[in-house]
Amino acid sequence: MEKKKYYVNVGTGEISQISYDDNDDFIIHATKDEVAQLRSKLNHLHDASFGTFIRAHIPIMPYHNDKSNDDYDRNITEAFQMLYDCGDEQTKSHIVEMGVLTDNHM
Repeated sequence: MEKKKYYVNVGTGEISQISYDDNDDFIIHATKDEVAQLRSKLNHLHDASFGTFIRAHIPIMPYHNDKSNDDYDRNITEAFQMLYDCGDEQTKSHIVEMGVLTDNHM
């Protein structure tokens, strides 16, 4: 499959082939299937984030026993791994500098 250039902003969940405003935090070259997988990860990240918001308002639920937090952590790591794998050199360098992936992921 043909890879195309995409601009990704994890914070807003945006994946676009057009660069505008602040949507170019990460630049990747990906197939349609890879973009669909990344979109799924970002959607799951949003869902897990909402779950952590709800949990934060229930004082009797401890943070370390919360499935939503575990889901969020897993999805953010998987999303950054995909960005690293499909990213250009600047994207890879940025992710390394962020320290969000361990050595065994890269």
